[in-house]
Amino acid sequence: MNQFLSIFLPLLLISFGLHVRGQSAGGGANQTRIAVRATVGKIYVTNGQVWGSWSSQQMCPTGTYATGFSLKVQSYQGLGPDDSALNGIALRCTPPRTTTSPITGYSTINSATGSFGSWMPDRWCPSGQLVAFQLRVQAYQGIFWDDTAANNIRFKCTDGSVVEGDGTPWGEWGSWSQNCAGKGICGIYTSVEPFGWSWDYTALNDVQFFCCD
Repeated sequence: MNQFLSIFLPLLLISFGLHVRGQSAGGGANQTRIAVRATVGKIYVTNGQVWGSWSSQQMCPTGTYATGFSLKVQSYQGLGPDDSALNGIALRCTPPRTTTSPITGYSTINSATGSFGSWMPDRWCPSGQLVAFQLRVQAYQGIFWDDTAANNIRFKCTDGSVVEGDGTPWGEWGSWSQNCAGKGICGIYTSVEPFGWSWDYTALNDVQFFCCD
């Protein structure tokens, strides 16, 4: 019987949803949490860059959704030093919000982040949840020029508003992702170049988001 459970239970968790851990980022009041919940798909864009590797998926606690976010950004380093621009994305998870909901008691999740930069002020949907996104990405600059990969992000909220992050201005905005199925974004999955892989460090290259009912 114990042998049966040891085989069957992990398979049941995989079929039900993702079992992942959220990590604090850019907010001292937030706590590390465990989330086990089903998803109803994921959203992505096609203009992300190719350097680095995908890290672990991180999920909002059950019953909460991404209603705000913060970006980890390295500011312009001037002529000569290497720029990495957007290094990380942290999602702020709360129950579904209205225009009068207080912004308190949220939890924070983020997948892999780059090695440089500072966390920018939080950006929030006026009401509702994050449901779609658009990524600003710099095209390959050539072997002798500085690449920065992803530079900024915008999110669409369920109330129709668009909230833009405090990233850097290099590159171009790509097309919008599809809208989330279900109630909104509930998880994050990032592709980040580890520091030291090359002399031209690009940090965050691409991101995908999970959706939940």
